Amino acid sequence: MRASRLFSILTTLQARGQVTALELAEACEVSVRTIYRDIDALAAAGVPVYADRGAEGGYRLLDGYRVRLNGLSQGEAEALFMAGLPGPAAALGLDAAMVAAQTKLMAALPENLRPNARGMQQRFHLDAPGWFGETEEPKHLRAIAGAVLRESMLEIRYQSWKAEKRRRVAPLGLVLKGGSWYLAGLVDGNVRTYRVARVLDCAVLETPFARSAEFDLAAYWRASIERLEAELHPNEATVRLSPLGLKLFDALAHPYVKARMQLADGTDADGWRLATMPVGKTVWHAATELLRLGAEAEVVAPPELREKMAELTGAMAARYADAPARRAARR
Repeated sequence: MRASRLFSILTTLQARGQVTALELAEACEVSVRTIYRDIDALAAAGVPVYADRGAEGGYRLLDGYRVRLNGLSQGEAEALFMAGLPGPAAALGLDAAMVAAQTKLMAALPENLRPNARGMQQRFHLDAPGWFGETEEPKHLRAIAGAVLRESMLEIRYQSWKAEKRRRVAPLGLVLKGGSWYLAGLVDGNVRTYRVARVLDCAVLETPFARSAEFDLAAYWRASIERLEAELHPNEATVRLSPLGLKLFDALAHPYVKARMQLADGTDADGWRLATMPVGKTVWHAATELLRLGAEAEVVAPPELREKMAELTGAMAARYADAPARRAARR
């Protein structure tokens, strides 16, 4: 375990340049004192590691020192090839670069790790869109990706669901979600999300911007998703569900709603169970979500949602009421 930790420290220093003892301790899940001993062991073994003192200091490797890839474990080698899934790379225009990088990586790997690394590409494939959906191919995706990498400002014309807008954006990152690409960009001091397919025009400016070292794209995206889901389901309803209704709910309900649904213990005389769940912000949205469960669900509360369900199902019944008469006339 110590040998693995020493190698991890070595590769972290090589990848990040300067790292503090506290950062290394957190990454390796050991004490800072253990890191001090490990650094001394690396130095004693001839590794050119040295410390910069002071508040902005940390450990560094001598410039030009590199670790060869023959220290990779089998799992690490396989994970590197899993990271090179072809679809997103092609969308960003990086497919040729990805193939070249994987060829170089394969050549650098020890002979015993190469078969499994090749096998990862042959056994796993990423299909990003949801079922029965189409992959978006935004016109300006590659230009935006280039601006993200070069930290160049963007001038975009964007079609939101309300109106067409022009924005000057500092592009912080791109996210692929369900087959759609999204841009996280800084506008007027706030980070906002734009669907790349809705960018009508895009100009990459020569103006650079300073990217904050504190911005974490993955953390921002997680927080955005959680906030959006909570905004879309701010209310609560009590619903009776039949055994079939429970199965339909599990298959059709939004993941946010399923994760927060609370099911009461026991069943009533009809074998139905009582559930409390988040629903849409308006009565109409909540009703349309629950209508997907058909006659296998009954809204108990709130009263206004129960009334809306009765109104909608009554209108549907009236619309189809003459269907039996039409069938009899045809016969």
